[in-house]
Amino acid sequence: MSNTALTIVGFLIIFAATTAGAALVFLFRKEISGKLNTLFLGFASGVMVAASVWSLLIPSIDGAGESFGKFSFVPAAVGFILGGLFLLIIDKLVPHIHGGTGTEEGIHNHLNKPLKLFLAVTIHNIPEGLAVGFAFGAAAVSGDHGAYAAAFGLAVGMAIQNFPEGAAISLPMKNATGSKFKAFLYGSGSGAVEPVFAVIGYFLASNLTSAQPWLLSFAAGAMVFVVVEDLIPDARLSEHSHLGTWGAMIGFVLMMTLDVALG
Repeated sequence: MSNTALTIVGFLIIFAATTAGAALVFLFRKEISGKLNTLFLGFASGVMVAASVWSLLIPSIDGAGESFGKFSFVPAAVGFILGGLFLLIIDKLVPHIHGGTGTEEGIHNHLNKPLKLFLAVTIHNIPEGLAVGFAFGAAAVSGDHGAYAAAFGLAVGMAIQNFPEGAAISLPMKNATGSKFKAFLYGSGSGAVEPVFAVIGYFLASNLTSAQPWLLSFAAGAMVFVVVEDLIPDARLSEHSHLGTWGAMIGFVLMMTLDVALG
């Protein structure tokens, strides 16, 4: 595919995968089991951590080498922390419920439970969209087809982990809303922010070229924050520790392989 086609498809598949996962609500009569949920969330955690390292932090350090020399780690370290702070602020402002633990966060509100569950998933889809957008934006500046392939590999990795994620939001939503169709809309809608923020990330990275190392590490910090704050607690590893651990390891290896093979 051409570079333009890779970019368009990369932006679309991250949303399409979430929608496909959400559509499983029409096939399952009950919610997914606790063991399967742990496996799904562990897998998503592994993918996101590997993507943060290979697709974002390492390119951030490499990209800062010319300007920062032996201090090329500075943009990666600072951007990483800023990405975490960004998600922390969103967590404190946007009302939501963590599905696995039932913990409520955000400003006081009167929103219903389905909407709060929807917002919880939507929040941690934001850094995934930014990560894909930043990667393609950096590729656009370099003009190298290999960089586009690497960015596409990141998009594929995000799409793979978005499929079970879509199911993980739509299936519980079926009981919360009493409607399979509404549950599907909530699950699909939670992924709609990803292509939107991918476009935002693309234009930021392609126009603010000197800020690319900071932007890439910013996305990495935001994704790792999501893993530690949301995915791991929601996975309830204490109940099914080996499943969650192996899910994370498999997800990590898969994302690492995609990045190295395509990059």
